[in-house]
Amino acid sequence: MIKKILFIAFIAFGSLSMVAQTTISGTVKDAKTGELLPGANIKVSRKSVGTSTDFDGKFELKVTDNPPFTLEISMIGYKTEEVQITKKNQKVDVSLSENETSLDEIVVSASRTPERIMESPVTVERMDIREIKNTSAPSFYDGLENLKGVDVNTNSLTFKSVNTRGFATFANTRFMQLVDGMDNSSPALNFALGNLLGMSELDVNTVELLPGASSALYGANAFNGIMFMTSKNPFEHQGISVSLKTGITSQDAAGDNAYNDFNIRMAYAFSDKFAAKATLSYLDGTEWFATDYRNTRNGTYTSGDRNSDRNYDGLNVYGDEVSTNIRGVAQTLVGLGILPNGAAALVPSENISRTGYNERDLMTYEAKSVKFGSSLNYRPFGDDRLEIIWDSKFGVGNTIYQGTNRYNIKDFFMEQHKLEFRGKNFFVRGYMTNEDAGNSYDTRFAAININRAWKPDNVWFGQYVGAYVQGTLGGLTSDQAHAIARQTAESGRFEPGTPQFQEAFDRITADPDLVTGSKFQDNTKLYHVDANYNFQDVIDWAEFQIGGSYRLYSLNSNGSIFTDYDGPIDYDEFGIYTQMQKKFLEEDRLKLTASLRYDKAQNFQGNYSPRISLAYAAGEGKNQNFRASFQTGFRNPTTQDQYIGLNAGRAYLVGSAPDNLDRYLTQPLIVSGFGQGILGTPTTRVSGRAAYENAFSAESVANGAPTKADVPLVQPEKVTAYELGYRGLVKAGEQNITVDLSGYYNSYEDFIAGKNVITPFYGTVGDNSLSLAALQNGDFTVFQTYTNSAADINSYGVSIGLNTKIFKDFDFGLNYTYAKFDFDQSTDPDFEAGFNTPEHKVKVQFGNTNLFKNFGFNMNLRWQNAFVWESTFLDATIDGRTVLDAQINYSIPKLKSVIKLGGANLGGQEYFSAPGVGAIGSQYYISWTINN
Repeated sequence: MIKKILFIAFIAFGSLSMVAQTTISGTVKDAKTGELLPGANIKVSRKSVGTSTDFDGKFELKVTDNPPFTLEISMIGYKTEEVQITKKNQKVDVSLSENETSLDEIVVSASRTPERIMESPVTVERMDIREIKNTSAPSFYDGLENLKGVDVNTNSLTFKSVNTRGFATFANTRFMQLVDGMDNSSPALNFALGNLLGMSELDVNTVELLPGASSALYGANAFNGIMFMTSKNPFEHQGISVSLKTGITSQDAAGDNAYNDFNIRMAYAFSDKFAAKATLSYLDGTEWFATDYRNTRNGTYTSGDRNSDRNYDGLNVYGDEVSTNIRGVAQTLVGLGILPNGAAALVPSENISRTGYNERDLMTYEAKSVKFGSSLNYRPFGDDRLEIIWDSKFGVGNTIYQGTNRYNIKDFFMEQHKLEFRGKNFFVRGYMTNEDAGNSYDTRFAAININRAWKPDNVWFGQYVGAYVQGTLGGLTSDQAHAIARQTAESGRFEPGTPQFQEAFDRITADPDLVTGSKFQDNTKLYHVDANYNFQDVIDWAEFQIGGSYRLYSLNSNGSIFTDYDGPIDYDEFGIYTQMQKKFLEEDRLKLTASLRYDKAQNFQGNYSPRISLAYAAGEGKNQNFRASFQTGFRNPTTQDQYIGLNAGRAYLVGSAPDNLDRYLTQPLIVSGFGQGILGTPTTRVSGRAAYENAFSAESVANGAPTKADVPLVQPEKVTAYELGYRGLVKAGEQNITVDLSGYYNSYEDFIAGKNVITPFYGTVGDNSLSLAALQNGDFTVFQTYTNSAADINSYGVSIGLNTKIFKDFDFGLNYTYAKFDFDQSTDPDFEAGFNTPEHKVKVQFGNTNLFKNFGFNMNLRWQNAFVWESTFLDATIDGRTVLDAQINYSIPKLKSVIKLGGANLGGQEYFSAPGVGAIGSQYYISWTINN
């Protein structure tokens, strides 16, 4: 029945296009070179009907309109031309003039209204269809790293984290990513997993990126930057396009491995009222292996390995975090009568760790991404006055995420559905996001619980101590006794590759209870509605906009991540905003933009976010633009900041929402003999409230002078941002050089930070000696709390970009970014800012899209200096690097095809984005793109 309905519908819609009365044909050329232009858009003015030129620069358009009417001919990088159609079967030959500068391109994101980049009130970076086709990177998303001021941190082959203006993490909650207006973030994690579940490269129309605070228009989380990915409309971009890409990744640890990337896009306008499209993307490959086995027992790189440090904790080794003082074990065994009196004196007061498993034994390193998208577009009036869009996106994939631990994200699924009404001056849209963590798991707990599956910790350490005592009594040296002790305790170990190991691995990674398993469980949902109206056709003395948004989170991890043990946790937030733009002086050279937004989240007081900017266009053609702006931004604490309740191995993570503190209790913790006399029980559980109200500062304990931690409940983070900039066209003889210069200064307040505290099992911190006795007897546990730093934190930077033509037809671009931050460590000794950004970055682009007929090339070189990376996973220095990407391409017009051969990191020197991730090697590819 469904097949019949679809068949009838396609016949009905198809018949509408068969009654065309007028046919227009012709060619589109470059006005300067006379070369035919493929991919130019031809449409009837104010109508939905249109087409595009083929690889020979030719087009044919059939319409139901009778002359006279107007055709609009446009192409990215060129000025739009209009042609009057006065008769049927008219032939037209159109020449398009190239924009004088890339700064003439139109952007929408900076002010929610179309304007030239030249006239934007804030810094804007942009990538369009031309640049995507010409990128030397393996994908358009990788190519974002070549933009000025943009960092792309590689978590894995399929998970890249985009960041601007510092404070980078893989869990980048300070940066927002929108895909066709929908927040692409994971509802539970509050950050985007790169383009793993995003947009097909064939469907990308433009990418606009605003570095810096954008809360005045876009609300919470548009804090350090926001990126807009916009897809191609099926009315304007029709046909079937296919991209086939294959190649290899090359890394010392992983070797050479094949990867494949397939994309198809199908779009068709059945009439001037109805159009539809569908996209499918499939990528598979092998992740970068993480094989850094350096010792990190003290939270940073430490000398020694398993052979020289008996308390070894390797970076990409898991399970060896389990460690204890063996003298305490000996004392317990003596008390139980297992060891003779006096045996404890033979055992040194030394911490010993269990033997762990390497990461490569716990992951398949299978990279995979499957994305499907579709949209139905309806224009009830047959023009762009109103368009109704139903948009659905589905994605499933495997990747690796590094947060407090390393997570194997396996069969992760996310779907988004949107209904949008939009016209020239307004939009109203609502969407929902649903995710399922699939078979994802925590590799650290996988290793810990595999170890416990073949031998519980108390048995392992008991055997270790017993063998050590026997060896010592037998005349062995301490080193010899330790060797015998570990050999004895390791008996029965499940070795990777054996059936016993695989059975334990499969069982544990399917178990969401971290006491016995490691599965990452999540079915969180997000519901969002936003709207905007522009009064430009109602008010003529200035341009006014109003808008607002509402968002509802529904956390649902079944108690494995959040404290949602009894059912989903729901909380909401909303915002409203207005903006005014007014032009002054002769030729409207001075533009004032003023915005104000108010946001309120359920657990916090409301925040106002103002923005004001001035832009002055000087020079002939308004090609010298100076701007200054002031704005504030804010960031609401994330779902995890508020509601997490998770054992991360090294610490318990507990969110600071008031209703979260008493819901969370640790798993049962072993109490010392002294503590049992106080509590009257061999085990105890500690509440989340104790972490915030009865705990020692971790740093004070480490320094030998325990003092009470001051941990206020987390509040929204705020930033005040100042920016000056210049964009312009500079003449150097006959050379035109576009210059884009900006400088900024950010001042942060209530910077959201995680703080480690040490919570005693008994006693009141600061009031009596019992809490100190708990520290001395090992009766305590470590929590990571979520709060705000009292430190004064500032960041500032400068970026400059230069673009021109050299040697007549060769494109040359150069940009430099300087980034720095300051804060007084003494104002908050426990705080780590995690700026995680190199101070200096230089990027160079050189290429020619038409070196000779049908042949082009492009090269990108990136250099950055060394910098310090701070995170809960590890603090370490990341070495400086120089990376070269390049591609050559050949067009085959008769086949409507482009063949591209390229590579990333052609120098072959492997590098790290952060400590703990796999070393990034080289990537080589060849692609065949048809009809795009």
